[in-house]
Amino acid sequence: MEKEIYIIRHGETALNAAGIVQGRGINSDLNDVGRAQAEAFYQHYKHVAFNKLYTSTLKRTHQTTKGFIDAGLAWEQLAGLDELAWGEWEGKSATDESRAAFRDMVEQWQSGNYDAKFNGGESPAEVQVRLQEAMDYICSKPDELRVLICMHGRAMRLLFCMLTGKPLSDMVDFPHLNTTLYRFKYKYGKFEVVEFNNTDHLK
Repeated sequence: MEKEIYIIRHGETALNAAGIVQGRGINSDLNDVGRAQAEAFYQHYKHVAFNKLYTSTLKRTHQTTKGFIDAGLAWEQLAGLDELAWGEWEGKSATDESRAAFRDMVEQWQSGNYDAKFNGGESPAEVQVRLQEAMDYICSKPDELRVLICMHGRAMRLLFCMLTGKPLSDMVDFPHLNTTLYRFKYKYGKFEVVEFNNTDHLK
Protein backbone atom coordinates (compact mmCIF):
# COMPACT_ATOMS: atom_id res chain seq x y z
CA MET A 1 0.00 0.00 0.00
CA GLU A 2 1.20 3.52 -0.83
CA LYS A 3 0.13 6.76 0.81
CA GLU A 4 1.04 10.42 0.76
CA ILE A 5 0.87 11.93 4.25
CA TYR A 6 0.92 15.69 4.91
CA ILE A 7 1.55 16.55 8.58
CA ILE A 8 1.23 20.10 9.90
CA ARG A 9 1.45 21.76 13.27
CA HIS A 10 -1.52 23.84 14.44
CA GLY A 11 -1.56 27.62 14.06
CA GLU A 12 -0.40 30.07 16.71
CA THR A 13 -2.29 30.52 19.99
CA ALA A 14 -1.96 33.30 22.54
CA LEU A 15 0.02 30.96 24.77
CA ASN A 16 2.39 30.13 21.90
CA ALA A 17 2.98 33.84 21.39
CA ALA A 18 3.68 34.29 25.11
CA GLY A 19 6.10 31.36 25.24
CA ILE A 20 3.85 29.39 27.61
CA VAL A 21 3.62 25.62 27.31
CA GLN A 22 0.10 24.31 26.55
CA GLY A 23 0.40 20.57 26.33
CA ARG A 24 -2.45 18.10 26.22
CA GLY A 25 -4.32 19.63 29.12
CA ILE A 26 -4.77 23.18 27.74
CA ASN A 27 -7.44 23.37 25.05
CA SER A 28 -6.68 26.85 23.71
CA ASP A 29 -7.98 28.70 20.66
CA LEU A 30 -5.97 30.11 17.79
CA ASN A 31 -5.20 33.83 18.00
CA ASP A 32 -5.51 36.22 15.05
CA VAL A 33 -2.06 35.25 13.77
CA GLY A 34 -2.95 31.56 14.01
CA ARG A 35 -6.19 32.04 12.10
CA ALA A 36 -4.30 33.90 9.37
CA GLN A 37 -1.74 31.08 9.21
CA ALA A 38 -4.54 28.54 8.94
CA GLU A 39 -6.19 30.46 6.10
CA ALA A 40 -2.86 30.83 4.30
CA PHE A 41 -2.29 27.08 4.53
CA TYR A 42 -5.78 26.35 3.25
CA GLN A 43 -5.46 28.69 0.30
CA HIS A 44 -2.09 27.19 -0.62
CA TYR A 45 -3.17 23.53 -0.35
CA LYS A 46 -6.94 23.52 -1.03
CA HIS A 47 -6.27 22.15 -4.51
CA VAL A 48 -4.66 18.99 -3.11
CA ALA A 49 -7.02 16.01 -3.43
CA PHE A 50 -6.96 14.81 0.17
CA ASN A 51 -9.06 11.76 0.98
CA LYS A 52 -9.15 12.33 4.73
CA LEU A 53 -8.25 14.78 7.48
CA TYR A 54 -7.03 13.58 10.87
CA THR A 55 -6.58 15.93 13.83
CA SER A 56 -5.97 15.63 17.53
CA THR A 57 -8.91 16.10 19.89
CA LEU A 58 -7.73 19.63 20.80
CA LYS A 59 -9.57 22.50 19.13
CA ARG A 60 -6.49 24.38 17.97
CA THR A 61 -6.00 21.62 15.37
CA HIS A 62 -9.68 21.78 14.38
CA GLN A 63 -9.48 25.54 13.93
CA THR A 64 -6.29 25.24 11.87
CA THR A 65 -7.96 22.92 9.38
CA LYS A 66 -11.37 24.65 9.42
CA GLY A 67 -11.15 25.52 5.73
CA PHE A 68 -10.88 21.85 4.77
CA ILE A 69 -13.60 20.82 7.22
CA ASP A 70 -15.96 23.52 5.93
CA ALA A 71 -15.23 22.38 2.37
CA GLY A 72 -16.50 18.91 3.27
CA LEU A 73 -13.29 16.91 3.64
CA ALA A 74 -13.89 13.74 5.67
CA TRP A 75 -12.51 14.34 9.17
CA GLU A 76 -11.66 12.18 12.16
CA GLN A 77 -10.23 13.07 15.55
CA LEU A 78 -7.65 10.75 17.14
CA ALA A 79 -6.61 11.20 20.76
CA GLY A 80 -3.33 9.51 19.87
CA LEU A 81 -2.35 12.68 18.00
CA ASP A 82 -2.77 14.91 21.07
CA GLU A 83 0.17 16.91 22.39
CA LEU A 84 2.47 15.52 25.07
CA ALA A 85 1.06 16.35 28.51
CA TRP A 86 3.43 18.61 30.46
CA GLY A 87 1.53 18.08 33.69
CA GLU A 88 2.15 20.60 36.46
CA TRP A 89 3.80 23.13 34.10
CA GLU A 90 0.96 23.47 31.59
CA GLY A 91 -0.32 27.02 31.26
CA LYS A 92 2.22 28.43 33.73
CA SER A 93 4.02 31.68 32.97
CA ALA A 94 7.62 31.31 31.86
CA THR A 95 10.03 31.88 34.76
CA ASP A 96 13.66 31.07 35.47
CA GLU A 97 12.42 28.07 37.45
CA SER A 98 10.23 26.74 34.64
CA ARG A 99 12.91 27.29 31.99
CA ALA A 100 15.42 25.39 34.14
CA ALA A 101 12.92 22.57 34.67
CA PHE A 102 12.26 22.24 30.95
CA ARG A 103 15.97 22.33 30.12
CA ASP A 104 16.60 19.55 32.60
CA MET A 105 13.74 17.45 31.25
CA VAL A 106 14.85 17.84 27.63
CA GLU A 107 18.40 16.93 28.62
CA GLN A 108 17.09 13.75 30.23
CA TRP A 109 15.23 12.88 27.03
CA GLN A 110 18.28 13.63 24.89
CA SER A 111 20.36 11.34 27.10
CA GLY A 112 17.91 8.51 26.42
CA ASN A 113 15.68 8.63 29.48
CA TYR A 114 12.39 8.40 27.59
CA ASP A 115 10.45 7.55 30.75
CA ALA A 116 11.16 10.93 32.39
CA LYS A 117 8.12 13.16 32.86
CA PHE A 118 6.74 15.97 34.99
CA ASN A 119 4.19 15.32 37.72
CA GLY A 120 0.86 14.71 36.05
CA GLY A 121 2.46 14.63 32.62
CA GLU A 122 3.46 12.10 29.99
CA SER A 123 6.83 10.70 29.02
CA PRO A 124 8.04 10.35 25.42
CA ALA A 125 7.75 6.57 25.82
CA GLU A 126 4.08 6.90 26.75
CA VAL A 127 3.33 9.29 23.89
CA GLN A 128 5.15 6.99 21.48
CA VAL A 129 2.66 4.20 22.23
CA ARG A 130 -0.39 6.27 21.36
CA LEU A 131 1.29 7.84 18.34
CA GLN A 132 2.08 4.37 17.00
CA GLU A 133 -1.53 3.29 17.50
CA ALA A 134 -2.76 6.39 15.64
CA MET A 135 -0.38 5.89 12.71
CA ASP A 136 -1.16 2.18 12.47
CA TYR A 137 -4.83 3.11 12.23
CA ILE A 138 -4.25 5.81 9.60
CA CYS A 139 -2.01 3.56 7.52
CA SER A 140 -4.53 0.71 7.64
CA LYS A 141 -7.03 2.57 5.44
CA PRO A 142 -6.43 1.41 1.84
CA ASP A 143 -8.77 3.95 0.25
CA GLU A 144 -7.12 6.97 1.89
CA LEU A 145 -4.22 7.51 -0.50
CA ARG A 146 -3.55 11.11 0.48
CA VAL A 147 -4.21 12.32 4.02
CA LEU A 148 -3.70 15.52 5.98
CA ILE A 149 -2.80 15.35 9.68
CA CYS A 150 -2.84 18.34 12.02
CA MET A 151 -1.20 17.92 15.40
CA HIS A 152 1.25 19.46 17.87
CA GLY A 153 4.92 20.43 18.11
CA ARG A 154 6.42 18.03 20.65
CA ALA A 155 4.26 15.12 19.54
CA MET A 156 5.28 15.83 15.94
CA ARG A 157 8.95 15.71 16.87
CA LEU A 158 8.48 12.34 18.52
CA LEU A 159 6.43 11.05 15.58
CA PHE A 160 9.03 12.12 13.03
CA CYS A 161 11.73 10.26 14.94
CA MET A 162 9.53 7.18 14.81
CA LEU A 163 8.75 7.51 11.10
CA THR A 164 12.39 8.06 10.11
CA GLY A 165 13.85 5.39 12.38
CA LYS A 166 15.74 7.85 14.55
CA PRO A 167 16.00 7.53 18.34
CA LEU A 168 13.59 9.76 20.23
CA SER A 169 16.60 11.69 21.53
CA ASP A 170 16.91 13.19 18.02
CA MET A 171 13.58 15.02 18.40
CA VAL A 172 15.40 18.37 18.39
CA ASP A 173 16.34 17.74 14.74
CA PHE A 174 12.79 18.56 13.59
CA PRO A 175 11.89 22.29 13.71
CA HIS A 176 8.18 22.99 14.05
CA LEU A 177 6.95 26.50 13.37
CA ASN A 178 3.20 27.01 13.55
CA THR A 179 1.54 25.44 10.46
CA THR A 180 4.86 24.09 9.20
CA LEU A 181 4.44 21.16 6.79
CA TYR A 182 6.25 17.85 6.64
CA ARG A 183 5.28 15.53 3.80
CA PHE A 184 5.95 11.80 3.75
CA LYS A 185 5.61 8.99 1.25
CA TYR A 186 4.51 5.72 2.80
CA LYS A 187 5.25 2.55 0.84
CA TYR A 188 5.63 -1.06 1.90
CA GLY A 189 5.64 -0.10 5.55
CA LYS A 190 8.38 2.53 5.24
CA PHE A 191 8.21 6.33 5.40
CA GLU A 192 10.26 8.73 3.29
CA VAL A 193 10.49 12.48 3.96
CA VAL A 194 9.53 14.39 0.82
CA GLU A 195 9.19 17.89 2.31
CA PHE A 196 10.92 19.10 5.47
CA ASN A 197 9.66 22.05 7.53
CA ASN A 198 7.95 23.75 4.58
CA THR A 199 6.44 27.16 5.36
CA ASP A 200 6.12 28.47 1.80
CA HIS A 201 2.43 29.24 2.43
CA LEU A 202 3.42 31.87 5.00
CA LYS A 203 5.61 33.91 2.60
